[in-house]
Order: sequence, then C-alpha cells, then structure tokens
Amino acid sequence: MSKTVLLTGASGFIAKHIALQLLEAGHHVRGTVRDLSRGAEVMDAVRPHLTNSGDLETRLTFVALDLTSDAGWDMAMDGVDVLMHTASPFPMTQPKNEDDLIRPAVDGALRALRAAHLAGVKRVVLTSSTAAISGSELPSGDHAFDETNWTDPTDPSTSAYTRSKTLAELAAWDFVRNEAPEMELTTVNPGFVLGAPLDANYGTSIAVIARLLRAKDPMLPDIGFTTVDVLDVAEMHVTAMDRPDTAGQRIMVVDRFMSFQELAQAIKTAYPDRKIVTRVAPDFVIKFLGIFDPAIKSIIPGLGRVDKTDNARAMAIFGRGMRRAPQAAVASAAYLIDNKLV
Repeated sequence: MSKTVLLTGASGFIAKHIALQLLEAGHHVRGTVRDLSRGAEVMDAVRPHLTNSGDLETRLTFVALDLTSDAGWDMAMDGVDVLMHTASPFPMTQPKNEDDLIRPAVDGALRALRAAHLAGVKRVVLTSSTAAISGSELPSGDHAFDETNWTDPTDPSTSAYTRSKTLAELAAWDFVRNEAPEMELTTVNPGFVLGAPLDANYGTSIAVIARLLRAKDPMLPDIGFTTVDVLDVAEMHVTAMDRPDTAGQRIMVVDRFMSFQELAQAIKTAYPDRKIVTRVAPDFVIKFLGIFDPAIKSIIPGLGRVDKTDNARAMAIFGRGMRRAPQAAVASAAYLIDNKLV
C-alpha cells in the first residue's frame, strides 16, 4: 500500500537514495530541505534512475524546514504516514564548539518526533550511526559490537560527531519511552557509507574517497571504518518501514571494517593507472601533525583501532548478505572519475 513519507534532510547523500527507493516502491515522498531551491536538486538526482518518472512532480514534493526552528513542522506532517528522519550534520572537521554539532542533532531529532507525535504519526525510522554503538571501547568479554552496545557520550576520547549521534539517538528512544509509547521507532545505524552518489552534491564520506583519488597526502593514517554500501542503507530504511517486527529495534547496517589503506588499495586495483597513495604513516607522525592541525588531532584516538561488528540482525532482516564494502568504495571512485570531479 502506498504511503506518504516525510523524509527529513532530503538533499543528503543517503536521503536521495532513500527517496529513490521509496519512489520506486510506489510511495509518495515529502522531502524537507532548508531552502526550497534544493528541491530541484533532489528531483534532478532521482529522475534519471526511476523506472517511471512521468508523475514525479506529484509523488515527490518539498517543504522548507529547519532543525533549529519549530516553524512549519505541523503543516509538514499533515497527511504523513511515516517519518524518516535522516537530517543530521556530518562535518569533515570537528567544530570548535561541539554544541554547534550536538544541539542541532539532538534538538532536531526531538523536534521531528514531537511534530510527528502531535500529528498522530506512529511509524518512525531514524538514521543513527555506528558512532552511537562503537564510539567507545568494546566492553570486556564482548567479541564484536552489536546493537546492544552503546557509546559512552561522556568518554573524553569521543568526537563531537560521535557524541551528537549518540545523544540524538538516546533522546529519541527516551522520547518514545516517556512521552509517546504508542510510537513505533526503528533506528538504522550505518557505518561509513560509500557507493555511487546520485549527483555531484555528495557528503563527507565521498569526500574522503575524492581525497584519496587526488593523492595529496604523502601517507595515510592507520585508521579505518566499518563500511557499508549506500544501497543497503537506503534499502534498510524502506524495508524497516514495512516490517512491523523491526519496531523498537536498532539495526546496525555494516559490511566490514576497512582501513584507509584497504580503501585506497581497492581503488588502486580498479584504477591501476591512477596515482593513489597506499603507504601508511607511522603513528608518531600523525600525532605530531595533530599538534598543529585540529582535523588530524581528532583522528588520533582511532589510530590502529580495528572494530569488529556483528551484522547478523541486518542480514536476517534482508535475508541475504551485505553488499561488499570494497565494491562500494570503487563505485564511489568510479562516479567521481567518470563525472570528472577529481
């Protein structure tokens, strides 16, 4: 049955893929953007990939909303069946004042949930992150991170981004538990999201691949991420929406951990003629550079760390294995190269 979905942050890398999959499944999408001019961008991004784009203007519409303002949320929720809240800042560098990142994430999630609750919208799918699961050390006795793990937001080694995702997700679960127990909340917790963007307005994760392709760094830091294909992330949002058994669950969507070196090597294998750096810098070099560069300083806690994750829940919901992370990295690179963006 066709549903009307309010998709917040519709101009984001993940959100555009979610919009595409919702439209392909026959749903109506009302996307939120900070500026209505971004609506045309989303429309142009999804149109070439649709099986039938004839009635796109009636099935994909936009409203201007801000995570930091109450204005317009009540009207945006009118006639909505499902809230998909994807909007949350994801910067390349950490802000000087971490509240500049944390407050919009937490307040924005609560503002969206309150508006949905007042409008009688019961089904909510919220985009969280593995940052809310694996941002702290793996507890003693655990062999891999899974959905039962929570990042400790008071851990001084966690970044502002990690705290923002953790506190926003905690706030969402607390709201449903204490103020809206009839709401059916599912959180999707993806890792480092790669894959081909739908247009050139891509986010931070694809910018990392662009940086590798430009080969401006003489060496790579010994860090990595639990990585996932954007197609799996988008599909999980749409699947969860239609699966009542996922209500009340966190779903970690990841394939495998990939170091910067492994990402670079996968791309170099696919594009052997390109100059791509695969040499890893000694940790002491990164620590020294971190004295002068806040962006480098922020990655120091992750040096040498390899996170093991248990993605059994996601695979059980899909009924299949995950798309391969190395192929997602190559797909990101292929888009950038084919469109002459690097």
